[in-house]
Amino acid sequence: MDDLTTDMAFMRTALEAAILAIAHDDVPVGCVLVEDGLIIGVGENRREVDKDPTAHAEMVALRAAARLRPHWRMDEVTAYVTLEPCVMCAGAFVNARVRRVVIGAMDEKAGAVGSRYNLLGDPRLLHEAAVTYDVLAELSAELLREFFESRRP
Repeated sequence: MDDLTTDMAFMRTALEAAILAIAHDDVPVGCVLVEDGLIIGVGENRREVDKDPTAHAEMVALRAAARLRPHWRMDEVTAYVTLEPCVMCAGAFVNARVRRVVIGAMDEKAGAVGSRYNLLGDPRLLHEAAVTYDVLAELSAELLREFFESRRP
């Protein structure tokens, strides 16, 4: 498999996680963490169901992966996220030393990996990560659009 095919396959898994969030009325965002071709963490937004403001998909996936590892560093991990991470989640990726982040849709309002800020490419921070944009962006954006349209009066 080439890189794009691999990225698309793992992003589809992240989209499946995002769909799970809808069942508990959370914004449909999903994240999958992959190391050596194996999924080591999956998360969907859980803020509403867990009543936790930090329960973004990325944080849920990082916590799941951390439980499986002998240490906290994720320097060989690629994160697949259906929506551009916010400041908190981008900061968590920096602190976890995630090697690469693959993004579906961009978040013009709160994105911290190119839209509003670029934390993963800031040389003043402890770590920089490679970023790939727009992998299954339309599917990611459509899922979000449908979710918010279904809640508007």
